[in-house]
Amino acid sequence: MREFLPARQTNDLFDVLINGFEAGSTTFINWEKVTKKGNRAITDGERKNLYERILQAHKDGMSFVLIVDEEHSNNTTKARDIIDYFMAEHIIRVSATTIANKDVEYKEIDEQAVIDEGLITSAISVNEGIESGTAEDDSLLLELANTKRKEIYDEYKNLGKDIRPLVLIQFPNGEPEKIETVETKLEQMGYSRKNRTVAAWLSGDKDDIPDNLTENNSELAFLFIKQAINTGWDCPRAKILVKLREGSGEAFQVQTIGRIRRMPEQMHYDIPVLDLCYVYTFDKEFKTGLLAGLDKAYIPKRLFLKEKCRVLELPKELRDMDGGTVDLREVYKKVRNYYVKKYDLNFNKELNKGKLSKDYKFDKNLLGQVTNGIFVLTDTIGEGHCYVDTSTPVNTSEHGILMRHTIDKFKNVLGIQAESIRNILEKLFCFKHGNRDKLLELSIKDFYAFIINNSHEINEAFKDLVSEVNVQNRMLEPKTSIFKIPMEELYHFDPMEKNHTVIESNAYKDYTMEYVTSNCGKSDSEILFEKFCEVHKDKIDWVYKNGDSGQQYLSIVYCNFITGIQKLFYPDYVIKVKDDDIVWVIEAKGGQKGKRDNNIDKQVGNKFETFKRYADQYNLHWGFVRDMNKDLYFNNTEYVSDLYDDKWVPLEDAIFSNR
Repeated sequence: MREFLPARQTNDLFDVLINGFEAGSTTFINWEKVTKKGNRAITDGERKNLYERILQAHKDGMSFVLIVDEEHSNNTTKARDIIDYFMAEHIIRVSATTIANKDVEYKEIDEQAVIDEGLITSAISVNEGIESGTAEDDSLLLELANTKRKEIYDEYKNLGKDIRPLVLIQFPNGEPEKIETVETKLEQMGYSRKNRTVAAWLSGDKDDIPDNLTENNSELAFLFIKQAINTGWDCPRAKILVKLREGSGEAFQVQTIGRIRRMPEQMHYDIPVLDLCYVYTFDKEFKTGLLAGLDKAYIPKRLFLKEKCRVLELPKELRDMDGGTVDLREVYKKVRNYYVKKYDLNFNKELNKGKLSKDYKFDKNLLGQVTNGIFVLTDTIGEGHCYVDTSTPVNTSEHGILMRHTIDKFKNVLGIQAESIRNILEKLFCFKHGNRDKLLELSIKDFYAFIINNSHEINEAFKDLVSEVNVQNRMLEPKTSIFKIPMEELYHFDPMEKNHTVIESNAYKDYTMEYVTSNCGKSDSEILFEKFCEVHKDKIDWVYKNGDSGQQYLSIVYCNFITGIQKLFYPDYVIKVKDDDIVWVIEAKGGQKGKRDNNIDKQVGNKFETFKRYADQYNLHWGFVRDMNKDLYFNNTEYVSDLYDDKWVPLEDAIFSNR
C-alpha cells in the first residue's frame, strides 16, 4: 500500500491501538494478534483495545470496508465477533478454496485468467524425469528436484536475473525419522543447515530460517514443511515441491500447490523451464487428496427442531465395551477357511501360489504407479490418466512404516489390533512360523511385497469375510438408552442448488431442497425418499434424517462375524405417519440399475438381520428402502439383492397399508 498509494495512511494493529483509526487510512491486522489466547489487543488495559478503537471510529462518523484474506482459515467464533463489531459497509472475503454462497455476491477468478496475467505458472509438471520401472526411492525425488532447481537458476542467470529457486520438501506428520534421512541425503549433496542452504518451517523448529527467506536472491535452497505452510506466506521464488509419501492417509492440501505456482516477477518468460512449477512425489494418495481439497461443494448450517417432534422416544442400543474378548485362534481359522474355500487351496504351497495368482500379484518388488505429465489447471491433475509404473526392491527396514500403515487399514475392517492381524497373515503366508497348515511359504521380503502389493485384495477379502451373516440374536446383550431427536442439528447445505423450496415434512424448521442434493453427500435412494415424504406430506407428519455416527443419534448394535465384536449401525430415517400415528424406522440402501446391484455395503445382510431383531424386540415398524428406475421399493421380510424379487414391494403400498 505504501508503494502503490503513498498518499494514503497505512497502519498496522499497533498504530491503531495507540492512535485510533484515521479516515481514509488502511490498517493491516494479523489474526494471530487478536484471536490467540493471551493476546492483549482485545483485552482491557491501560491503552484502548481494538473494540474501543472501532467504537470510537463509529462515533467519529467513520465507516469500514473489510477485506478478509484466507477467509477459510479463521472461521471461528472469536474471528466472527471481531468482524461483526466493525459493522462494515462491505466485506470482501478472499480465498483460493472458498465456497459459493447464495447469500453473498460471489466472484470467482478463473485460473486461466490468472495464468494469462502472468501471476502464476503456465502449468504444473508432475514427476518429470521419473521413468517406467523406476524404484520408489525418496533420494531420487531429491536428486531430480535439485537438478531442476539448478536448471531453473541457470536460465534466470542467462536472463541476467538474480533469482534463486526454492525447493519445498513436505514431510508426513508423525514421522520424524524421515526428516533425519532427508537431511543426511541433502548433506551428501552439499546442502545443510550449517552452510545455510537448508532450513525448516516446522512446529518448534524455525530457528535457522533466514530473514531474507522470501527474497528472490536468498541462498536458501531447501525448506522443510509439514502440511500446508502458514496462510499468507508469499515466496514467489518457490518453484518445486517434493511431497514425501503420507502413511497416515492425510488429505493433500490444494493450498500447497499454490505455494509453488507464483511467478517471481509476475510475468511469463516464454521459456518452459521458467514458466512451469514442479511436483515430485511417490504418494499414491496425491490425486485423491488433491481432488478432496478442490471438491468442497457443501457447507454446514444449523437447524432447529419443530415442537411436535420433541416428544419422540425410541430405544437406542450402545456397544458393551466391557463384554467379551476376541478368540484370535478362531479368527485365524475363519480367515484360513475363507481362502481355502474360495481358491480351493491345500497343503501344496506352489500349487496354492498358482491358484491365488489369478487375483493376487506375486512379485519380489513393490509395484506402483505415480502421476506423470504437465497440467495447466490445478484440478486437471486429479482428472489426468498419465501414469508411470514403478518397481521398488523391498527393504524391510525402509519399508517397515509402509507395511505398518498397510496392516493398519485392515484393522478398520477386522476391529482387532494390527499386531494380531500381522501375526495371522504371517502364519498363513510367511515361512517364519512353523505351523503345518500355512497356505504359502514366502520369504520375509516376498511377504512384504505380497501384503503391500495386494493390500486392496486382502482388504476386500476381510470385508467379504466379516459380511457373512451372523446369528445376531446370539450376541452379547447391548447396553440401551433412550433416543430423542436432537433439538438442533448441523446439516450439509448445497449453496449452488437453485431450488430453495422449504420441505414442510422435515422435522427441522427451514429445511429446504438445498439440503437434499448429491453435493451434500446424499445417495439417490435418500434423495428420492425425502422427496417421496414431501410428496406425501398429507399422510406423513414428519421425517427425520439420522446421523451416521455419534452418541446423540439412533443406533443399533450388530456383531462382526469374524471377531464377534459389537459394532453400531445407524438407520437413516425415522418417519411418523399421520392417520394411524405409527412411527417407522427406515434404512435407505443403494438401488439397482437393470440387473446391476448398486449397493456397496457388504454388511447389508447383517444389518438387515439385526434391524429385524431390534424391531421385533421393541415392537417397532421398520424396513429397508432401495431405488430402481426412480421408484422406491420396501422390504422387511428377508433380504435379497434383486429388486425384481417379490420380497421388494412399492414403498407407498408398504408404509400406508400398515404392512
